Amino acid sequence: MPCQANWVRSYGNENWEFGADGLMERRFSCINDMPIKESDRKFHWPLGRRPDDHPGLSDLGM
Repeated sequence: MPCQANWVRSYGNENWEFGADGLMERRFSCINDMPIKESDRKFHWPLGRRPDDHPGLSDLGM
């Protein structure tokens, strides 16, 4: 089901299998997207990595 909202929160499970060389060989995932309002967003920076001064996941209760 495609999300019609501008923002979604994705959650689910992932299992990774790695080879002897340390590279990922398989990835199994089940991801669900839940539409959210912009006011429910927890991350508000431009595209790219999280700014150093932004709270981390634990700081945000995740």
